[in-house]
Amino acid sequence: MQVTLIGLGCGSPETMTLAAQKALAKADVILGAPRLLAALPDGAAKKIEGVKPADLLAHLTAENWATPCVVFSGDTGFYSGAKKLLPLLREKGIEAVVLPGLSSLQALAAQLGRSWQDWRLCSAHGVAADPAAEVCHGQPVFFLTGGKVTPADLCRRLTQAGLGSLPAAVGEDLSYPTQRIRQGTAAGLAEQTYSPLSVLLVDPAPRPAPRTPGIPDEEFIRGKVPMTKQEVRAAILAKLAIGPDDLCWDIGAGTGSVSVELALHSRAVWAVEEREEACELIRQNRETFGAWNLHLVQGTAPAACEDLPAPDAVFIGGIGGELGEILSLISQRAPKAPICLSAITIETLHRAVTGLEALGYDTEIVQIAVSRTKHAKDFHLLLAQNPVFLITGRKP
Repeated sequence: MQVTLIGLGCGSPETMTLAAQKALAKADVILGAPRLLAALPDGAAKKIEGVKPADLLAHLTAENWATPCVVFSGDTGFYSGAKKLLPLLREKGIEAVVLPGLSSLQALAAQLGRSWQDWRLCSAHGVAADPAAEVCHGQPVFFLTGGKVTPADLCRRLTQAGLGSLPAAVGEDLSYPTQRIRQGTAAGLAEQTYSPLSVLLVDPAPRPAPRTPGIPDEEFIRGKVPMTKQEVRAAILAKLAIGPDDLCWDIGAGTGSVSVELALHSRAVWAVEEREEACELIRQNRETFGAWNLHLVQGTAPAACEDLPAPDAVFIGGIGGELGEILSLISQRAPKAPICLSAITIETLHRAVTGLEALGYDTEIVQIAVSRTKHAKDFHLLLAQNPVFLITGRKP
């Protein structure tokens, strides 16, 4: 038995390749989703409905088929069920041939007259997607939508994040007679309704050029809220070893200076802050630095953190009386996430270390003492800043 896995293209028969048509004409059985089987022309081959890879494999091995075909929508290499079926066939020693199809990505690019080679690809079909985070990589973002998530939902979330002015385009029913292309801003497209078979393209969000951690203090809007200084911020990111796919929490975010730095080097940041004055500063700094993947939560930890997505790294700046409960929540939700805390008093240092070690964390303590020069006529004086303790906890 040789199984042929076929990408049917965007859905209409016109997008099916000649190789796919020839394979289907020779098939003694064709398996696939009901919608795809219904779109195929009538033929001699038996049709069996199936979607889950395990079910498809069971149908394939139930009888002695000679030339079975399994059909998938779009392209077999683009968010396709072929990815999970192929390893199952290999485990059974079943030979497989893959015939790719035309993807909705290619169809939309062609309709817009654009090249898609520099686009960022994201599926929002049955999986969680953060559109504000996705558009922060300097590339146009192509979203596959479906299920409960529509292009309007994604555009609405972009608008709520302050990105309603981003140019965007929606492709509906691509390759069908009802095909429609709509272009506008994210805010404008958020107010419309779309076919269930739709995809979305959004231009990248404006953002400063990437730079190393440690943005100069004077570039932040500060007000009267205390702010973590440049040298300490750079050390915090180093201790947490932030990566581009990490999701971070910043608890007690203050002016948002650490939140902004985390956002510029990670997938997304959730900044938790209670004071309205500080929240307003976070909003202003978020916009100043284009940290659109920074999500502000006004409230008190740990209650404000309970419904947040589990973090990959956590910074705790403003530490109140709930430190033990905050650490316990993090330990339960994300036991592998490193935690970095800042402290300027011996008492806070003690609470942080004992709290972390009581939960099974290995701790490291670093004191950072920074002095900065001040001009005094022909002389340079060194003025000492308050020393800061950084306590980092990791579970072995």
